[in-house]
Amino acid sequence: MTTLMVLLRQRIRRDRLQLTLWIVGIAVLTYASMSAVFSTYGEEQDRREILGVAIATRTILVFRGTPNGVDDGAFAFFLLFAWLALMGGLMSTFLAVRHTRKEEEEGRAEAVAATAAGRILPTTATVVHGVLANVALGLLTALALMATGLEPGGSFVWGAAMTVSGFAFLAFGLFAAQLFRTSRGANSLSVTFVLAAYLLRGIGDAAGTPSEDLLHVTPAWPSWLSPIGYGQFTGAYVENDLTPLLIPLAFAAALIGLVFALQSVRDQGASLLAGRAGRATAGPVLSSSFGLAWRLNTSILLAWTAGGIATGLLATSLSSVVNQAATDAPQILETLRNAIGSEASIEEAFVAVFYSIVGILAACCAVQVGIRARQEEAHGTAELVLGTPVPRLRWLLEYWVVGVIVIVIVLAASALAGIVGAGNAADPESLIPNVLEAALAQLPACLVFLGLTLLVFAFLPRATIPAGWTVVGVAAILGVWGPILQAPDWLVNLSPFHHSPVPSGGGTDWTGGFWMLAIGLGLGAVAVWSMRRRELAPGG
Repeated sequence: MTTLMVLLRQRIRRDRLQLTLWIVGIAVLTYASMSAVFSTYGEEQDRREILGVAIATRTILVFRGTPNGVDDGAFAFFLLFAWLALMGGLMSTFLAVRHTRKEEEEGRAEAVAATAAGRILPTTATVVHGVLANVALGLLTALALMATGLEPGGSFVWGAAMTVSGFAFLAFGLFAAQLFRTSRGANSLSVTFVLAAYLLRGIGDAAGTPSEDLLHVTPAWPSWLSPIGYGQFTGAYVENDLTPLLIPLAFAAALIGLVFALQSVRDQGASLLAGRAGRATAGPVLSSSFGLAWRLNTSILLAWTAGGIATGLLATSLSSVVNQAATDAPQILETLRNAIGSEASIEEAFVAVFYSIVGILAACCAVQVGIRARQEEAHGTAELVLGTPVPRLRWLLEYWVVGVIVIVIVLAASALAGIVGAGNAADPESLIPNVLEAALAQLPACLVFLGLTLLVFAFLPRATIPAGWTVVGVAAILGVWGPILQAPDWLVNLSPFHHSPVPSGGGTDWTGGFWMLAIGLGLGAVAVWSMRRRELAPGG
């Protein structure tokens, strides 16, 4: 027990900042979102119209939840639960992989296994750590809901659904760590599982059976394949039924049992899926340090580009649906205008909101390129490259150039997808210029995040990964959702995303874009120049 407590305290100490940001951030987001929901859709008639539009179009249900009435709690559960469960799922899978496969990858797990802890106790400590994190998340979420005036019973059912779905994702993250030899592979599979759970739940809602009054939907069978779907089956604030949570709880228990069985017989560093053997000779792309930097980031680029294409398609293919929805429920247009801070038309506002999400995806891709440079330094492989006639300044400049290229590719791919989706619009010729401008408008803010990440890498290399993700995450919440959540103007103005130009028929003000472009290029230049004399900082 003493050894287990030592391992548990070590995990809590390591994650004290990350988990605090995740758990408190989700709870604060819950509280702020509830206030925005009640102020925007305070009247029962408004909620009836929104649910009617959502059930009639069905596509909206993929991104929301299962309609279950117009009462305060039920309406908020419909709007927010799936998103919050998605964030809790990502928190859980990252935690699982970070303390298992990542530890093996860096050799620390082998050192711990050589002590009295053995090979099982560290995994036990990770399970307990993940369970405590999800219980804290569910509890704080419930308290945040009660702080907005919602009744305690339904709030705790909502919190319990968040907790148990988190258990299922935690278990899958632990299982993925057994499958793959690298933390990157395990994280990729885990994130795919979380997104698939979200989409399956959405497909189940969209294919469900609506009630005659168009206020309720009985989900179809795909929802039964998703831990988030089981969370929705609790019907918080209406049925308050915890029985459906037994299924994801049993799934988590079975998967964790399998993980312990595999862990007890598996060698340190081994995996169920053998790593792919490398090629005997390198291709022409790897004949230069720039080619190597590009090759190391191609998988990152493919993943974020796929997200950009999907978002670009939705931005224009749904325009006719949203146009009709805004006619039936005018508060939709008001909400979109609040989000972008512009008096645009409904189609312009919808495209601008979706392309602000594309901007976040492109910025995340750029941040990951900067993080990749840090990982190469931490693992010692950057030193091998710098041992050849490649100056440090040139090495980091090549990563910056790769970062610019991936930003342009993600934005260009989303713009092409938007043009394809515009074929279904009532007036595609007027929509296409709007799409191109909206995609271009995201470039300056993305360059700011690329420059910031490389600047942290140049001056505080060991803080690159947490600082990069924290900055882009906070900026995304403030810039895109800050106006909807009625955050103070000075706080919203801190986000580069908030200064991205918003294309509209009355003319586009590019002033903010030019400022962001200058800041982004300046940050990149300072970061690259600062690399000239910095000592390498491996490990960490």
